[in-house]
Amino acid sequence: MVSISDVARHAGVSPTTVSHALSGKRRVSDELRDKVLNAMAELDYVPTRAAQNLALGRSGILAIIVPDIAIEYFAELAKSVEREAVERGYNLMLATTGFDAEREARYLEMIASRAVDGIVYASGASLGITARASLSHGLPVVMVDEELEGVELRTVISDNEEGGRLVAEHLLALGHRRVLEIQGAPLPVTSVNRSRGFAQPWIAAGGEIVTTSGDYTADGGRAAVERYLPEMRERGMTAVFAHNDLMALGALDALRSHGIGVPDEVSVVGFDDMSSGHYSVPRLTTVRQDVDALGRLAAQAVLDAVEAKEPIAPERTVLPVTLIVRSSTAEAVR
Repeated sequence: MVSISDVARHAGVSPTTVSHALSGKRRVSDELRDKVLNAMAELDYVPTRAAQNLALGRSGILAIIVPDIAIEYFAELAKSVEREAVERGYNLMLATTGFDAEREARYLEMIASRAVDGIVYASGASLGITARASLSHGLPVVMVDEELEGVELRTVISDNEEGGRLVAEHLLALGHRRVLEIQGAPLPVTSVNRSRGFAQPWIAAGGEIVTTSGDYTADGGRAAVERYLPEMRERGMTAVFAHNDLMALGALDALRSHGIGVPDEVSVVGFDDMSSGHYSVPRLTTVRQDVDALGRLAAQAVLDAVEAKEPIAPERTVLPVTLIVRSSTAEAVR
């Protein structure tokens, strides 16, 4: 097997010069680069990714930590991060935590062993001291669509508070004043911010909110409505706001299974604008997040830090959201 040393001898240069010519990280004259390329061609030498990464002092692997790729939002986010990583010559390692703090801590311990170059973090579990320390020191880390109190990290996030406000204003304009709000569980900062944005205009308009929780799945949204259906009828609730599309679709299914028309009797709104909501019956009104931009910007920030060998400043980038009105919302029944 031809080695870098063989190429260096054939070209009449040092192995270091060959490494610099391959990596592009140090200036090499055109004359020397031509010698290296000619020697490689004459010896049929093909540099491996592993060899290049070894020369650069990194693994060539980016990690992303998410709760569950069965949740469409996180699957799309992982795909966006992967596209950016692959375009820049990195492989992606996917870790799913299931919202389990102990499982997440095990992944972080493994990652902290320098098996990867950086982390895109989108888990949302309740972190213990060990996991917080792993995120706060060492590897480049960017949090995407999530924030953790007490941990200063680079964050790329949607404007969740604005999203909640848009939902409230839309439902209020349709005459709704009593709503069942289905938050996430465990309750991440993203969900807290959506609730805050929703509650401010809703309460100001004299509206009533009954809050419950789901687990970000369709089953969780269905179960939440089933629990509160008697109260919804008793109190005349005419709207459901779920903190993701899957829970909204579960809520929609539960309402219809009990003979409650959507949107004729109850309007339903989700959050994320995943493809599943495009084809529901009725089609889902929701808040659109730019998932591709979230993943791309987070991956870029991590990889820029990896390649520059510099720490990431704990900045906060907030991306705008948009209300997408479809046929699952209508004027409140008077």
